[in-house]
Amino acid sequence: MAPSAPRTRAAAALRMKQISLDNQSRTIRRLRVQIATERRGLATIKKEHESTQVALEASQKTISGLTEIGLNMSKNIERMKAKKQLARESHVECHQKFQARIQAAEDSLQAQHLIIEALVEEKDSLLQTIQGLKEANGAPAPFDDEWEEEPEEDTEEEGLRKSL
Repeated sequence: MAPSAPRTRAAAALRMKQISLDNQSRTIRRLRVQIATERRGLATIKKEHESTQVALEASQKTISGLTEIGLNMSKNIERMKAKKQLARESHVECHQKFQARIQAAEDSLQAQHLIIEALVEEKDSLLQTIQGLKEANGAPAPFDDEWEEEPEEDTEEEGLRKSL
């Protein structure tokens, strides 16, 4: 017995939704990898900032010690003050740059979290739609959230994309 046109269309629609879910799953995995990379980068930036701050504090202690030793030499005092001011300005500038980079990374992470949440919600919606289509077509068992993806051949998926 030949399948009827509505079942064929429903099967095609179901397959398209499954392909869409697979694509979204890959996108979610890719975004999660990006988030992990951003977090590692953020940790590196924070460590660099801390080491710079420690170095700056050590530099400021050295400047203070040299200033105390050379109090009777006004020329050295003026030079040390200038160095100290430059170090402070450098520290402020460095601190502002690191804060901007940290904020940008946090904003990026937040945006990626929002995207992932939207994709997960869309995935749930598509799963419900697929379930409804399966039930309408008399499918034996409902979906649950812990289904395993079957490995697909790239050539089959590319062939479907090209035919569409």
